[in-house]
Amino acid sequence: MVALDLLGRRTALRVLWELRGEPLTFRALQEACETNTRLLNTRLTELKEAGLVEHLPGGYRLSDEGRRLSAALQPLTAWAKRWGEAQDGRD
Repeated sequence: MVALDLLGRRTALRVLWELRGEPLTFRALQEACETNTRLLNTRLTELKEAGLVEHLPGGYRLSDEGRRLSAALQPLTAWAKRWGEAQDGRD
């Protein structure tokens, strides 16, 4: 439940999604997440404390644990894509 609480917080999953590739600077991550500075700082602090995100000289990136979480979420991502396509077909 602790993990679901963390991931359910506003923009938490978006931050993880945006960090799935190359490291991003704070500003680039803020633009990608379309969020404000205060909220992004809060989420990054929480995600770093949880061991999912790390900050290196090149920017923020997923930690090893964050990449394992990303891999674990892949079935949900695939389901969401199929579901979204089905919703588009209903319009």
